[in-house]
Amino acid sequence: MSPILTGNTWEKQFSEGNRTKKVKKILITSDLYLPSVNGVVTSITNLVGELRKRNYDVRILATSNDTHYHYDEAEQVYYMQSIPFNIYPGVRMPLNYVRHEYLEELTEWKPDIIHSQCEFFSFEYAKKIAKRTNAPIIHTYHTLYGQYASYLPFSSVMTNTEKMIGMVSQMRLNDVNTVIAPTKKVKDALLAYGLKNRIVVIPTGIAMEKFRVSVSEEIIAALRLQYGITPEDKVLLSLGRIGKEKNIEELIRYYAALSDQRDDVKFMIVGGGPDSQRLIEIAESYKLKNKVVFTGMVKPELVRQYYALADIFVCASTSETQGLTYVEALACGVPLVCRADAALDSVLIQGTNGFCYHNSTEFCSYISRILDDPMLSAAMRKENLIRSNQFSKEQFAENILELYDAVFEEGSPPPPIL
Repeated sequence: MSPILTGNTWEKQFSEGNRTKKVKKILITSDLYLPSVNGVVTSITNLVGELRKRNYDVRILATSNDTHYHYDEAEQVYYMQSIPFNIYPGVRMPLNYVRHEYLEELTEWKPDIIHSQCEFFSFEYAKKIAKRTNAPIIHTYHTLYGQYASYLPFSSVMTNTEKMIGMVSQMRLNDVNTVIAPTKKVKDALLAYGLKNRIVVIPTGIAMEKFRVSVSEEIIAALRLQYGITPEDKVLLSLGRIGKEKNIEELIRYYAALSDQRDDVKFMIVGGGPDSQRLIEIAESYKLKNKVVFTGMVKPELVRQYYALADIFVCASTSETQGLTYVEALACGVPLVCRADAALDSVLIQGTNGFCYHNSTEFCSYISRILDDPMLSAAMRKENLIRSNQFSKEQFAENILELYDAVFEEGSPPPPIL
């Protein structure tokens, strides 16, 4: 199965494995990069690692985590000084858009392709360097901002948010050669915004080797003991950033309904974020203090253990654009029960490797169907291990490289899609 999800003729030409290597030097720009950890950073680091394995010259230009300039020579990362931009936790704004030695050095380096990963702050650097070097810009659209409008200080007086986001997106991406959408859901949203750019769907890949390692029964038993989960308890797992846009409150409400029907299921919420304390209070209001387990942040290298502990992965978010935790659950062979959303179109096959639900009744029913039918659970686990292969970081990099070479060979931006 090809991870290229759309069927345009132009996209088909680089999905057939006949690529002739053209691009050698790649500049990636991003507002977010290490040591920050989130879906965007994971996507970038997986791509960079695969490109360097193939001997491409890759450099990264990003905002710093403090007010200083930094250059990481080993990783070829240029960090521009920045300050917190308190619209959304972790976002920072550069202090210098004019001239700096890093910009001069990257301009003299003359990249073949510039791959921007964020539409705002670092994107200005991408445009500046592209103008000086004539390198085409390819842009990955990671975030559907309508889901994050509540973080804006003036959100209560905003009307027609989607129209405004569409206008801003068109304006920001006017100079972009090609836009990469991680899912068809994102492509459809961009078309609804009125973008005329060429849009290609390429799912983000993950490091499968991190999730294919076995976890011993002793480790799983220790985790159960640590969190007060008995050997007889079944475990629902929510894993990821805890923000309002993830809709974890719905999972707690629906789990409360499930708990009224059966007492052999615990709900584990792994991760941290700005909505944590509010959700803890909600769980207590439902008298679920001993049934809902909040672990807080866990080290990335330990995440696999929590998937191994889980009987079912649950998610109520409709804000996902690439849904990396969906794919991680697939790679670990964990059945899914998730709020129906277009981001799941290529991930979840109803009744085959999990279920999409629309309401509390369906949520409770699907959870019980999987937990009470060992043969169904085993079949879903096997299917997920197979299905996850299409989302490997290796396949992701190959698709991206074919796009780079096709754009580079064209030599000029394609005509607008009318």
